[in-house]
Amino acid sequence: MSLKEFLLAVYERLLEFYGYQRWWPIDTSYHSRMDTDPRDEIIISAVLVQNTSWKNVEKALERMKRKGILSLDFVRKVDEKTLQELIRPAGFYRLKSHRLKEVAFFLNPTEKVSYVKRQELLKVRGIGKETADAILLYAGNRLNFVIDKYTHRLMERLYGLKGSYEDLKETFEKHLPKDVEIYKEFHALIDEHAKRFCKSTPLCGGCPVKEMCISADPSS
Repeated sequence: MSLKEFLLAVYERLLEFYGYQRWWPIDTSYHSRMDTDPRDEIIISAVLVQNTSWKNVEKALERMKRKGILSLDFVRKVDEKTLQELIRPAGFYRLKSHRLKEVAFFLNPTEKVSYVKRQELLKVRGIGKETADAILLYAGNRLNFVIDKYTHRLMERLYGLKGSYEDLKETFEKHLPKDVEIYKEFHALIDEHAKRFCKSTPLCGGCPVKEMCISADPSS
């Protein structure tokens, strides 16, 4: 089986097992009521999720919705101390307030996310490769596959594939169909699988891709 066939087989197996994840989650009803851009929520949460759990991000987003406005325009206009208090549940709130300000001014207007070059986005202070690719894929609907620690872990265990961020990104983008929805779902499915089965200490029993994995424990 070629690598292209293998990746598609893994994707289809995970999709069959977990179903569509429909990431990135956004509160569409909120943005409809407030006449704000839902892409702003993706960009803001992509920064907030750095080095924290999604549950903490949700708490910060709710605070922004209740006590402020969940939009990049609000981030640009609000004073930094207030912003820090709103995003405090996401941790590293002083650092992240600076980063949010930077990206909010850079992506002005939000539509810029649909055409800005990746290398330009990476020059924004606090925006690393994973955050940039998440913003481009989920907010910009661009063909940029997101690599994270779960992707590294899964591909090494399943296929013995190691490499840098850019190596794995190139591998996925070279071998997957040029389909934004597949990119979105596959990244989300990998994360879900890593949290459920392919943990730091893997739980091979019941794993939906066990028979495809070169590292699986045959006794489980």
